[in-house]
Amino acid sequence: MTEAEADPFQGPRPSPHGSTRRAIVTAALAALACPLSFGAGFAQQPDFAVLLRSILGEGKSFDPNTVVEVARQLARRPYVAPNTDLPDNLRNLSFEQYQAIHIHRKDRVWEAEGRGFVIEPLHRGFVYQNPVTIYTVEDGTIRRLAYDVSRFEFGGLAPPAQADLDFSGFRVLFRDRGAEDTREVASFQGASFFRGLAKGQVPGLLARGLTLRPADARGEEFPLFRAFWIERPNLLADEIVAHALLDSESASGAYRFTIRPRDETIIDVESTIFARNVLDHVGYGGIAGMFLLGAASHRIDDDVRPEVHDANGLQLHTGQDEWIWRPLTNPEALQISVFSDQNPKGFGLLQRLRDPLAYQDDEKSFERRPSLWIEPIGDWAEGAVQLLEIPATNETNPNILTYWRPKAQIAAGSQTSFALRQYWTWSAPDRPDDATVQLTRTGHGSAQNRRRFLVEFSSSKFADHAAIAGISAAASTSKGKIFDVRLVPHLERKSLRATFELDPVGETLCELHLVLMENGKIASETWLYRWTS
Repeated sequence: MTEAEADPFQGPRPSPHGSTRRAIVTAALAALACPLSFGAGFAQQPDFAVLLRSILGEGKSFDPNTVVEVARQLARRPYVAPNTDLPDNLRNLSFEQYQAIHIHRKDRVWEAEGRGFVIEPLHRGFVYQNPVTIYTVEDGTIRRLAYDVSRFEFGGLAPPAQADLDFSGFRVLFRDRGAEDTREVASFQGASFFRGLAKGQVPGLLARGLTLRPADARGEEFPLFRAFWIERPNLLADEIVAHALLDSESASGAYRFTIRPRDETIIDVESTIFARNVLDHVGYGGIAGMFLLGAASHRIDDDVRPEVHDANGLQLHTGQDEWIWRPLTNPEALQISVFSDQNPKGFGLLQRLRDPLAYQDDEKSFERRPSLWIEPIGDWAEGAVQLLEIPATNETNPNILTYWRPKAQIAAGSQTSFALRQYWTWSAPDRPDDATVQLTRTGHGSAQNRRRFLVEFSSSKFADHAAIAGISAAASTSKGKIFDVRLVPHLERKSLRATFELDPVGETLCELHLVLMENGKIASETWLYRWTS
């Protein structure tokens, strides 16, 4: 596979390669597609809150299929945006003021029950202004988590007058066996964003429940999780299940999240989407992160830190069993890259640089931020992994987005389902047997119009001269010319360092390709890089 520059208003280019079809379909996902009937009056109910209370509210029996049917019926009605009214002192908070608001520990859900899992509701305010209704499911019965201002500490702010403000989302906390305290393993807050954390990590990347029209001339659409139903786990349970209702102008959807804390955190996502309008630019498995600067991207130079990022590369495992590593950059202008595929085996944004000295930052802990690997479940057919790199001058907002974009459109009035497994981890669980890229550097070359590249490959096999005797580096470019390809061993750290120079010959964009070869066979993952003038 090669990287292609994308026209954001055209569909992904079909892959020329064949692939082996995989069909891993969960029984739970099949159950989510079963329609129920509530009668003709259901679709005419005028208010979203009334709809939830009457079907999936306090005291009702819970059935996951009912969440699917509510999403189906919701898609048949015109979209109504949630009421985001908040008192001014909550709407205009600074980040620090918002961070000071938290629920009292004793008021966290299941805090005193010794179940291993604890739910921490999150207050509305700052940029989190959409209301989210939270229910628990206990012994098959739905219980609404009611807002109560007295349960929160406001950090010196005047508490709002008592009102039913709902919440902005929630955190999932887990107590490991033998541990004295809980740790955060997942959180859901803002639009359809959510995240997970492995043991010992700090927040970084964000996942998206559904991605609609990013970098599109029509404007991006941000679906919202409007309500959650969290199943109370059994005592000593090692997983927790949350169901969610998603809504937006173009679609509604029912989600099931199964969260499994381990040394890494695994989240299974099962979704059924109902289209209000034609969905011609939809993304599954969306991941958002920040990349400001690094050794392979020099647009920001006036910073004491040499590396600032949530992740430093996109890894792909294609349906044709090719492994690809694409270093991330902070470009001068928006870049959209397309990696066409059929039934991909996995993709993710990874933080491979784990040495704190590489960042020279004593506060942000970039080396402890999670990598996120997406493993598709079922038949994802033909489409493309798309990568958006947005110019950034600071580290405040995510400027990197990747997602799977199916080639087939979803017709208005129709439904579709997808499922995936997320690994929030220190290193991807699925990795090539061959050498992997550990470092990419670029700088000026031996002549004014040349650029020099250094790519370091690592493998346990690179420990002695006999093992690397037959290995060579193959570098190519879509435009321009490649010169002076060299391969230098560093046996003490089990790596081979490939260097070469690029002469663009007047071109403004060159797609670079590098791979190690041994006896005519590929011996590493494929390194791809887009150089722009």
